[in-house]
Amino acid sequence: MIVDIFIPCYMDQFYPETAANMVKVLEKVGCGINYNPEQTCCGLPAFHEGYRDHCKEVGEKLIHEFQNDRYIVSPGGSCVSMVKNYYPEMFHNSSLHNEYKNVQKYFFEFSDFLVNVMHVTDLGAKLNAKATYLDNCSAMRECGISQSPRLLLSKVRGLKLTEMRDTDTCCGWGGVFATRFEEIAVKLAEKKVDQILKTGAEVVISTDMGCLMHLEGYINQHQIPLKTMHLADVLAEGYDLV
Repeated sequence: MIVDIFIPCYMDQFYPETAANMVKVLEKVGCGINYNPEQTCCGLPAFHEGYRDHCKEVGEKLIHEFQNDRYIVSPGGSCVSMVKNYYPEMFHNSSLHNEYKNVQKYFFEFSDFLVNVMHVTDLGAKLNAKATYLDNCSAMRECGISQSPRLLLSKVRGLKLTEMRDTDTCCGWGGVFATRFEEIAVKLAEKKVDQILKTGAEVVISTDMGCLMHLEGYINQHQIPLKTMHLADVLAEGYDLV
């Protein structure tokens, strides 16, 4: 199976190794990879800031770039939610109606694709650590993605996964929310890190690097002994990526 990949713009700039690990995992389960270097952004930041015309321009570009009737896999739950849940607002009954529906149909978050399309749960990964899982709000609430990453993590050898008591509270990232409402975002990050530490976790794992990037900033500033890892990085542990 040949799949297209969509890499979130912030991940492309700050965490390219995580994107590379997703590619390695997909190759391990038998997928050939197609990457369109012209891809940029899904339009989410502009959409949440109210710049709907700008967002639509970016969305049109994305739609035109992925008209291949192939699965499109992304390591960013927020981007997947944008395409699946907010593109209809911009493109339903438009000149790109059929094209956007095609992209919407094939656009999948990484863990959802592995479990529900490829029917793979055990990647042979190993990670000797105690961890907790951080749900991305968009992935969980808008796409129903909650069990697939946990199922994949349950098969990672040596990993002890402990749930937080409160899994519903946002970490404070929310894309541009974290910059526009910095004080609130920092307080939410503080609360979330406190919840994580109460589990005894050494590592916090998520399917969205945006959430982890936000928490990582707080963790580093306060020199907290806690590591952040994207699911793709966890699943890439334990076998040769060279």
